[in-house]
Amino acid sequence: MTDHPADRIRVALVFGGRSSEHAVSCATAASVLEALDRDRYDVVPVGIAKDGHWVLAADDPEPLRLAPGHVPEVDGGSASVIVPTSATDRTLVVHEAGQPPRTLGEVDVVFPLLHGPFGEDGTIQGLLDLADVRYVGSGVTASAVMMDKAMMKTVLAAAGLPVGPYVVVTDREWRRDRAAAMDAVGALTFPVFVKPARAGSSMGITKVSSMEGLEAAIETAREHDPKVVVEQGIVGREIECGVLEGHGTDAPRTSELGECVVVQNHEFYDFEAKYLAADDIRLETPADVPTQVAERIREMAVVAFEAAGCEGLARVDFFLTGEGEVLVNEVNTMPGFTPSSMYPRMWAATGVSYPQLIDELVALALERRTGLR
Repeated sequence: MTDHPADRIRVALVFGGRSSEHAVSCATAASVLEALDRDRYDVVPVGIAKDGHWVLAADDPEPLRLAPGHVPEVDGGSASVIVPTSATDRTLVVHEAGQPPRTLGEVDVVFPLLHGPFGEDGTIQGLLDLADVRYVGSGVTASAVMMDKAMMKTVLAAAGLPVGPYVVVTDREWRRDRAAAMDAVGALTFPVFVKPARAGSSMGITKVSSMEGLEAAIETAREHDPKVVVEQGIVGREIECGVLEGHGTDAPRTSELGECVVVQNHEFYDFEAKYLAADDIRLETPADVPTQVAERIREMAVVAFEAAGCEGLARVDFFLTGEGEVLVNEVNTMPGFTPSSMYPRMWAATGVSYPQLIDELVALALERRTGLR
């Protein structure tokens, strides 16, 4: 397996990872594996086990699907993959017990399908930059800053974008004087949403209606991240917009808008609603909003994308209040990416199918130069 056909693009799919979104990443990989056109691509699936062990995974989407009663996980006992860290030797090497090392050769582009810390947050992007390997999605800075909800809000506000009221509770503040941290949050209007600063897929999020439940909610968030963001609840609709980088010097492109509507059994769009209880939520694409509002949201999505320095793709989430006010909620540099996820659904409503979207992202990655940009 040291060579691959010259007429096919060699793509390494990297998935799994050490974060609490490991299973979500596996589910994403299952969808992409299934959708990749094998006449165009030579695919190398690389899984990262929960302990950080990189392994050569089977080219089979079925074990990776997330479903009620089945939580997928990368098998850390598979053959180890050694990734390059030198720009002069970018080959993947496989080590199996009792066997001499064998090379998988070089890949043309990496598609990192990792969600959460230790993947979506600039860490794998930095590793790939060290080896001058092209990859799908944003670089180190945008990935790191947009992963951290506190830093993200600072950047968005500096770009003139409206964000809702929030309070940051750092690990040091919580350990030094938790009463003062609680008082700072008390200045917000309840209900509030308590979130790990650097997690996604609604992991560790609690909706709190009074001070009584606040301490426990912060501790729950701290199980995922010692840094916590507490956001004042916004009464309104949750509207989302997909952004794709433009080719060359072209401006970023925006999709039809989408809306997440919780129908039953959930107070908000939590992990179970997103991935395991399809009947409890409704994803509407395109979202039913006035034309002028939709145009404003798309414009704001582009401003957010460029302010963050995003590349490739991003999903920008908004709140639309009953008074017509639009607030930016967050920017996701590697949004959920199964065909039923909102990002691909919005692009499908725009006329870009799931396989076409994958092709476009790979093409954008191949256009990018390595090193500083």
